[in-house]
Amino acid sequence: MTTSTPPEDARALARTYAIAMHGDQKYGPHPYVHHLDAVVALLQPYDRTAQVIGYLHDVVEDTDATVSQVQERFGDLVARCVALLTDAPGDTRKERKAKTYAALALVTGDEELALVVKAADRLANVRACVADGHRRLWDTYHGEQPTFRAAAFRPGQCDPLWAELDTLLSPVNAPDNASA
Repeated sequence: MTTSTPPEDARALARTYAIAMHGDQKYGPHPYVHHLDAVVALLQPYDRTAQVIGYLHDVVEDTDATVSQVQERFGDLVARCVALLTDAPGDTRKERKAKTYAALALVTGDEELALVVKAADRLANVRACVADGHRRLWDTYHGEQPTFRAAAFRPGQCDPLWAELDTLLSPVNAPDNASA
């Protein structure tokens, strides 16, 4: 599968592969697929490739999957985008994110699809923070937003995702409690 648009069953294959790779991992109290489904739901207005990448965006970062395994199963573009969405190594979140955002800032061409998926991923995470009252994590995303936006935003690319993200990260929408 090296075409830019994967076959129709690629979404289902990507979901199945991600579920298998994430195994017993949790997203809060939910199975990890809860987060992946939330990301892909946000990607429905975008193409099938974005949705495949949405299911796979964390497999290299959070499981034993490799970029080459993703490439073998889902093609070159999907693998390149998953690689871009995988945090760079670092001792702290701040260090990892600084390296990752620096790489995202340089993305051009067909790999910009990774930026759409990254915006959907961040929006899904922030929605969960607001819904579940996770103030400390919301504070982290709020603090990262200017740097994240500078790196990943491209005008006209996925403006509705960014508009909601900006709204949810406004101080008026900060969760009230200080749960983790």
